[in-house]
Amino acid sequence: MLPFETLEQAELNLGRALSYWETLWFKYSARIPDSILYYHNIVFLLIVFSIAPLPFALMDTKKFKSLQKYKIQPKIQTPMSEMLYCYKAVLFVFFAVVGPLQLTSYPLIKLVGIRTSLPLPSLWEIFAQLAVYFMVEDYGNYWIHRWLHCKWGYEKIHHVHHEFTAPMGFAAPYAHWSEVLILGIPTFLGPAIAPGHMITFWLWVVLRQVEAIETHSGYDFPWIPTKLIPFYGGAEYHDYHHYVGGQSQSNFASVFTYCDYLYGTDKGYRYHKEHLLKARELYTVEANGFKKENGNEAVSDKLVKDPKSQ
Repeated sequence: MLPFETLEQAELNLGRALSYWETLWFKYSARIPDSILYYHNIVFLLIVFSIAPLPFALMDTKKFKSLQKYKIQPKIQTPMSEMLYCYKAVLFVFFAVVGPLQLTSYPLIKLVGIRTSLPLPSLWEIFAQLAVYFMVEDYGNYWIHRWLHCKWGYEKIHHVHHEFTAPMGFAAPYAHWSEVLILGIPTFLGPAIAPGHMITFWLWVVLRQVEAIETHSGYDFPWIPTKLIPFYGGAEYHDYHHYVGGQSQSNFASVFTYCDYLYGTDKGYRYHKEHLLKARELYTVEANGFKKENGNEAVSDKLVKDPKSQ
């Protein structure tokens, strides 16, 4: 709760006029306790999880046939009944585990120094802190995820998340309740290391959830803005991890690819990509050769070799 009764008192304390966004923040938060502001995260998570996966769910119904060419595993179509089951299962964990954890963790938020006061952070400060949060979470998530793929971790915990070999948006947070708790540690570690404003924390929670949904969407769009981010993994990168399943020892990172590259846990994925590219090139050459034969043109034997000989 802001320690000012009026805008004039706030401006006097800052020694300047409030900006447009600071005025909005004052009008909204001046009389709301900090704990209630923190609990907004519960609402944000619920809204994002309920709405963000819907476009991908509609695509899976084949109502948008032109977008099916971007589906990573086109032979697998998730029925609406499974999506609804997944949604209900996630909601159960949300209300039984995530919600109570949020309600009881406010003292920790206060302890690390996440603030609600004026002035608001600059755009540069928000960007820099979010970058730290993503990097810290990605590194911590990598090692936890890698541990979850050991025999005990997978059989007891992580196998739940891998029930969907072709991931979809609603399955992003679909996991064993203990996995949800464990992976919450690296999510909170960044804000604990570089605490900022509550608004930055809200943005972090929302962006991380949206990123997870996009990564599990099952669609790889060439125009998506995240492809401009250096070392970003994305849906196609993580889809391979689900495709391989419990035996996967590749692509553990949640957001970026640098950890997998540094520690050599992307070799299977790179091998897969290399041979998939060769297969596609060979298929294109053979298809073109067939067309030439029909047009009574000579076909080079070199271009239509058996894929096994490549």
